[in-house]
Amino acid sequence: MDARPVMRWHPLRGEWVMYAAHRLGRTFLPPPEYNPLAPTSDPEHPTELPRGKYDIAVFANRFPSLTLTAPQPEPGPAGTRAGVGACEVVVFSQSAQGRLADLSDEQMALLIAVWADRTTRLAEGGTVRSVLAFENRGVEVGVTLHHPHGQLYAYDHVPPVQARMLEQAQRYHTEQGRPWLGDFVAEERAGGERVVLDGGLALSVVPPFARYTYETWVVPARPAARLSDLSADEQASLARVLKDALNRLDGLFGGRMPYLMTVHQAPLDGEYPEFPLHIELYPYLRAPGRMKYLAGTEQGAGEFANDKFPEVAARELKEVVL
Repeated sequence: MDARPVMRWHPLRGEWVMYAAHRLGRTFLPPPEYNPLAPTSDPEHPTELPRGKYDIAVFANRFPSLTLTAPQPEPGPAGTRAGVGACEVVVFSQSAQGRLADLSDEQMALLIAVWADRTTRLAEGGTVRSVLAFENRGVEVGVTLHHPHGQLYAYDHVPPVQARMLEQAQRYHTEQGRPWLGDFVAEERAGGERVVLDGGLALSVVPPFARYTYETWVVPARPAARLSDLSADEQASLARVLKDALNRLDGLFGGRMPYLMTVHQAPLDGEYPEFPLHIELYPYLRAPGRMKYLAGTEQGAGEFANDKFPEVAARELKEVVL
């Protein structure tokens, strides 16, 4: 089925909703011998990737929610329009059983560089205004392929989460005369109790406003808006701290923590030095065997209820023996 994604405007939430009927046919938890993210071993039955060695692979998603060539649909309700954008798959490793945290420090740094490069390249045509890199890990969060991989979504608009972040960051800068991220890092370092690992050029923190029980942020030590703003040393430090954070989440309860990871960068239609580049990790277990479900107050009101203070969660993460 050809990709013909469309979008409709939600007038009360002020956001676009994507519709992509062709995604119903996407691959769902295939057996190991039919892994589409493994390198091709039988030319008669090719996968998404050719034979050969690679560290990281990027390719267009075969079942995209957005495409740069989306045809204009027939007029419909709620401002129906073409679902314009791009969706890419980022395969972290050739190992189908591995984890993102199993990558070497050099491979992790390469991933940061790949995210930065793809963000820049996707913006070149002028259509894309925002890029989100993310990873879903675990069937609990809807993973349909176990092979370690993430995705890139490129939007022709600025999504509401990033738009709100930018609005708040710009307001802070106007009122205080300096970037929020710089003050956040200084305050967390001064307090110390919520810092999980300080890597010098980057650090991991359970933020004082964490919505998930073991929510962890990985941030550069100096204010930056996009990954491409960081030096090679800063990207490498960010990668090492991210790897440490992922290992601590898995070590917390002695098994693979289901999580969602999102990489937040400034919009691409201008320069926004106020925007706080950061990576957010949302772990979906709040205790061994106990999922964090988004229920009434989270879904209905958009306000989270957390069972544990961030200071306690940070202490538990720091105590994980790696």
